Amino acid sequence: MTTLVFGIPNCDTVKKARTWLDEQGVAHTFHDYKKQGVPADRVDAWIKAVGWEVLVNRQGTTWRKLDDATKAGVVDAASAKAVMLANASVIKRPVIEQDGQVKVVGFDEKKAAVLLDQRP
Repeated sequence: MTTLVFGIPNCDTVKKARTWLDEQGVAHTFHDYKKQGVPADRVDAWIKAVGWEVLVNRQGTTWRKLDDATKAGVVDAASAKAVMLANASVIKRPVIEQDGQVKVVGFDEKKAAVLLDQRP
C-alpha cells in the first residue's frame, strides 16, 4: 500500500499528520509543494474526488493575502485549480492519498484512522 502526504514541511498540521502516521506505523512518502511543486494532474484528481471547495483553504493567511479580484474569481473547479497551482499554500493541508485515492484533506486523527482501517 502506498501512502503519499502532500504539503509544506513547516506547516504544523502537516507535521502533526506525519508524526501521527509514523506513530501508527504507516509508511509514507512526503511530497513537498515548495520543492517539488503542486502536481497539476493530482489537483485534477483531488478536485474530482472531493471537490474544489474542500481543497481551497479560505481561512488561511495565503487566501487572505490574495487580491480581492483573485478571491472573487474562484467560482469553479478551473479557477480554483489555477489559484492552487499558483499559490500552493492555499491548498488545505495535508492531502493524504493511499493507492492513488484521496483519503484525508486537512488533518484530524479520527479521519486519518480511516487509513488504518483500510489496510489489508
